[in-house]
Amino acid sequence: MPLALYPEAGKKTLGDAFNYLTQNFGVLYVLAGIFALIFLLYLAFGRHRNIVFAREPGPPQFSTFSWSSMLFCGGIGTSVLYWGTVEWAHYYIAPPLAISPLSEQALPWATSYPIFHWGLIGWAFYCLPGIAMGYVFYCRGATSLRLSEACRRVVPFRARGVVNPLIDLIFVIGLVGACSTGIGLAVPLIGTLSSDLLGLDSRGLGFQLDLMVIAIVTFLFAGSAWLGLENGIRWLSNVNIGLAFGVILFVFLAGPTLFITELGVESIGLLLQNFVRMATWTDAQGTSDFVESWTIFYWAWWLALGPFMGIFIAKISRGRTMQQIILGCLGFGTLGCTLFFMVLGNYAVFLELNGVVNVLDYVRAGEAPQAILAVLQTLPAASLIIFLFTLVCVIFAATSYDSASYVLATAATKNLAEEVDPSRSHRIFWAVVLGVLPTTLIFVGGLRPLQSAVTLASVPLLVIMILMSWSLWKNLAERDDPALESTVR
Repeated sequence: MPLALYPEAGKKTLGDAFNYLTQNFGVLYVLAGIFALIFLLYLAFGRHRNIVFAREPGPPQFSTFSWSSMLFCGGIGTSVLYWGTVEWAHYYIAPPLAISPLSEQALPWATSYPIFHWGLIGWAFYCLPGIAMGYVFYCRGATSLRLSEACRRVVPFRARGVVNPLIDLIFVIGLVGACSTGIGLAVPLIGTLSSDLLGLDSRGLGFQLDLMVIAIVTFLFAGSAWLGLENGIRWLSNVNIGLAFGVILFVFLAGPTLFITELGVESIGLLLQNFVRMATWTDAQGTSDFVESWTIFYWAWWLALGPFMGIFIAKISRGRTMQQIILGCLGFGTLGCTLFFMVLGNYAVFLELNGVVNVLDYVRAGEAPQAILAVLQTLPAASLIIFLFTLVCVIFAATSYDSASYVLATAATKNLAEEVDPSRSHRIFWAVVLGVLPTTLIFVGGLRPLQSAVTLASVPLLVIMILMSWSLWKNLAERDDPALESTVR
């Protein structure tokens, strides 16, 4: 409400808070990302790798295709289409590592860093809560899928009445903040593409168009949440994966295939050679604000969404081993995002370098949705591709936020059986909440308020991540030494 009433003051306050947090505590996010990835790899290949997440023996609840589809669609949303096309441009204009802007050296780094930001460390932030919550739910007899249950082992018994509700409240605030950011990016893109298809002036309609898009997307993901996991989210995710990768394949084949492939291989090679450097770079000398504006922002975003995805991953992973879940999350997630950035991003690079579309000018002017539209207009059968791209954007938004509303309803439900959906009234309530709140951030406008909102929402989750990991470690130690069970209350 204050942001809506005082947008300029709100934008400044959010910006100041963002600068303070990233400059003084940014290194904590860097360390958290490194820890999450190393810890998960240890679990994936350690002695606990074959633990099955199920209370009763049986096959996995979903096929590998449906499971990976729900995993990817629930965790990514429309953002992968938005950033997949234009993120490289931001890095080309203002490169990392003190590289000269718009230089020959800057281009491979500009196409490598998006893959890094959407790769292993990001998905580790998703997967770790899923393992922690799934283990206590399926293997330790927890009666609900809540973040507090994953921290239960290290919270003193007498303090649980206060600490547990606080942890769950922080989870809700973080999820809503992160989801608002995602919708805040998706809505202008969907609005721009839709207005082109309908022959409307997106700039003239402005905020009204954004509200219409929010209403439509909210209706779709509320309907999917109403239908539940099997009939709604699973079906919509399967359809969306088919459409999304169909569009990607068309762009790859219709565009400069050789250039896309060569630049993609070069980008992946540069990433593999410099992964440790990129994961540990904090820019201690302060040569730019790249780390604060991008790497820390992304780690905060993944971290804020982590508990949501953790609950969702746990809910859809019944019957799978710990190793399958970890490697599936890290592998399918990273591979899927890499394909989007390689194809869409490298095609946009080709258009920029050959003077077909001035992508950089659009980005400098803060008109990324218009840049994406201009890129799509260069393809054969452009109207059809724009229609399909818009449809994929809408479904991506729906699959991501129906998952979020489903998870919020799951977390708000006590004594939920593993095969039972939360009540429809809960699911619809949270769908409406997720649809209404992003309006404020869109009204404020700009990328920095979105970055600031998600960073602020993620701060307490850094502490909770430590508690959750410690609790998981102790739970696994008790599994190895049953004598320690006497300490559990």
